[in-house]
Amino acid sequence: MTARAADRARYDRATAHLDAPVAIVDLEAFDANADDLLRRAGGKPIRVASKSVRCRALLERVLARDGFAGVMSFTLAESLWLARSGFEDVLLAYPSADRAGYAELTADPKLAAAVTVMVDDVAQLDLVDAAREGGGGREVVRVCLELDTSLRLLGGRVRVGARRSPLHSPAEVADLARAVARRPGFEVVGIMAYEGHVAGVGDAVAGRPFRSRAVRLMQAAARRELAERRAAVVRAVRAVVPGLEFVNGGGTGSVQHTAAEDAVTEIAAGSGLYVPRLFDNYTSFSGRPAALFAQPVVRRPGVGVVTVLGGGYPASGAAGADRLPVPYLPEGLRYDPQEGPGEVQTPLLGSPADDLLIGDKVWFRHAKAGELCERFDALHLVEGDAVTATVPTYRGEGHTFL
Repeated sequence: MTARAADRARYDRATAHLDAPVAIVDLEAFDANADDLLRRAGGKPIRVASKSVRCRALLERVLARDGFAGVMSFTLAESLWLARSGFEDVLLAYPSADRAGYAELTADPKLAAAVTVMVDDVAQLDLVDAAREGGGGREVVRVCLELDTSLRLLGGRVRVGARRSPLHSPAEVADLARAVARRPGFEVVGIMAYEGHVAGVGDAVAGRPFRSRAVRLMQAAARRELAERRAAVVRAVRAVVPGLEFVNGGGTGSVQHTAAEDAVTEIAAGSGLYVPRLFDNYTSFSGRPAALFAQPVVRRPGVGVVTVLGGGYPASGAAGADRLPVPYLPEGLRYDPQEGPGEVQTPLLGSPADDLLIGDKVWFRHAKAGELCERFDALHLVEGDAVTATVPTYRGEGHTFL
């Protein structure tokens, strides 16, 4: 029996009392992935990206381990909810236009002390001040400045990387730091720089050796350029804000590279805990799939074909086959290219289909980590061949923040 076949047998035994659709997290794999992230971080603390987990119980589990510290959230409403729930260090990774949330933040000393907001434009500060004037409080708002990490070539005519912050140079970030420092009610406490073109792009794509080599060359150049520029940014901002608390960088795919930079004080990671399918194509690390979902077989249309209920859970990003879940267990199933995964039913092809009966489970892996939790109210936590706990996702607690 292969390791994957053994996992399928375990998962089927563990969830025999549960009807599919059902989502699980294999805690042994989850913990092993956490250990791997810590090893690659080389002693620097890891801030957990909540977007990639979306389950309070699992956020609490990983933050209870030495080496993990703080949460990186994705909306202001989520940040406030986590802070009210007892999370004491929440960094909002994206700018917000939530005026009601800002009013709440500035009126509550506990929330203001726990939550740090992201800024890359003075207009975002204006939103906060407008919220104060509309009935908010006067608490000082903790601010993190975001650096654009994109690699610019040929005098800026070629850009590699996500279109995020407008702040690219040390001078631009330092100028915003001065603007914040001069403004009552705000305090610059950190810098964030997420190199998604390194951390979130696989460099070992199966069957595409030339593309993989090109990605590795691009990423090596991007790491060199960013390490120099990030260090210069930190020096420039510390000249304005000597008490800067943290410099955050990285992501699951670049943990060890980012951690090697002296200027970086903490690493962000989250997807590496679940290891969705988009993280299969890296030369620098390999993890264990920890989060899976199962759909039930509901039809047997013919030889070599079964149909499962639902399963069409595409991930965000540019549309493409890499954004789709993949049939994982039993091994050897594939989509019908004329149908793909559907909203209410999904045909699957392959010889393993002939061994599946009505009601059997087919296990899938989602393309992106936490987005799976937008489809399920609960995660069943598996240890060995038993479900030892069932915990709510954000959705199960009544929250869909985006």
